[in-house]
Amino acid sequence: MSDDTRPIYTPFFAVMGASASIIFSSLGAAYGTAKSGTGIAAMSIMRPELIMRSVIPVVMAGIIAIYGLVVSVLIGNKIDTSLDLAGSFLYLGAGLSVGFSGLAAGFAIGIVGDAGVRGTAQQPRLFVGMILILIFAEVLGLYGLIVALVLTTKA
Repeated sequence: MSDDTRPIYTPFFAVMGASASIIFSSLGAAYGTAKSGTGIAAMSIMRPELIMRSVIPVVMAGIIAIYGLVVSVLIGNKIDTSLDLAGSFLYLGAGLSVGFSGLAAGFAIGIVGDAGVRGTAQQPRLFVGMILILIFAEVLGLYGLIVALVLTTKA
């Protein structure tokens, strides 16, 4: 399709993909950080020596936002006037895949982190189990990142 027949709104979908990527993954990371942080605050009253060990869920939630940032930058650097409609839709799909999977991963990390940190304060042997569950929650965001990277290379 030549430039004169390409719709003027073509870049809109790519911009929405970049926006959705960072917005939804940051929402997930924020929820995971806030939920885990409240667990740390409650746990630190009983066992203040475990505070640094309990920060792991907060760090893992923050990584989710990095996934969205990476995809947003990749999409943003590829947006130009020569972008066709199919490529723009691919960028939208990439942004939505990493954004929504980051949102889900952030929710999972927050809930597991909160309960895990509180449980570890009462029974320290729960720590390894909490870490394993957090890893499985984190990998949900990684799956979205992989799909987004594949989609951005197709456009």
